[in-house]
Amino acid sequence: MLAIGGLPATANAYSYGDPNEEQVAEVYKKMVAELNESPPDFAGAQAIFESIKNELDMHMGTEPAATVLQHLKDKNKDSVISDMQKVLVLNIARRLDNIEKDFQNYQQNKLLIAKAKATFNALSPVIKQKDPSLESTLVQEFDKALQALGNPGLFGVGVKEPEPAVFKASKAKILKSLQDQFGLKSLETGHFTEGDGPGNEQNRNKQVGTDFSDARNWIPIGIIVLVLLGIVLFTRRKFRK
Repeated sequence: MLAIGGLPATANAYSYGDPNEEQVAEVYKKMVAELNESPPDFAGAQAIFESIKNELDMHMGTEPAATVLQHLKDKNKDSVISDMQKVLVLNIARRLDNIEKDFQNYQQNKLLIAKAKATFNALSPVIKQKDPSLESTLVQEFDKALQALGNPGLFGVGVKEPEPAVFKASKAKILKSLQDQFGLKSLETGHFTEGDGPGNEQNRNKQVGTDFSDARNWIPIGIIVLVLLGIVLFTRRKFRK
């Protein structure tokens, strides 16, 4: 059984870790509320959407946000909601992809799967209305994916080895089902390489410094060396006189 918000169902239960909400999922819910007003409040929905536009552009490229904004401009309620549902699917894919890229990072991955599950929860009512059996299956697959992360335990107690093959299988089922359900041609989630982008734990913990593999970074050092060498030579000549 899953335990949400860090409240274990049993002594060895798995938790989705950090209970923080996923921003893009919260934006989706607020936008739907604005669009379900009578008449739909497109301006209000756009103002809410603008709060995540830059993040979407960085992580998913510019096309998703541009499409949402165009449909808001066209006052096409159904298309805006459909667009945002696709954005949520892409966000789930991004979170699960990042887990697989650094599968041994338990603490980070526990948070990432919490974010993916929070995003799924926003889509869950839509899926359940269309296909209750699929919604139930996906909940189970998220549970399997969470458990597949393993557990490093504490002082050797409660250790469970990670199962990357199990995670990969659940991830594939989740993403294929969501892709089919919401009609996405591709689940390509953006152009950032591993470790890039705001909110990434690896990037946040990365030591800041000069990249000496880039030849351009040697230019200032070379100039400083030449200046110092010039000063030394000038001083030596002065003392010789």
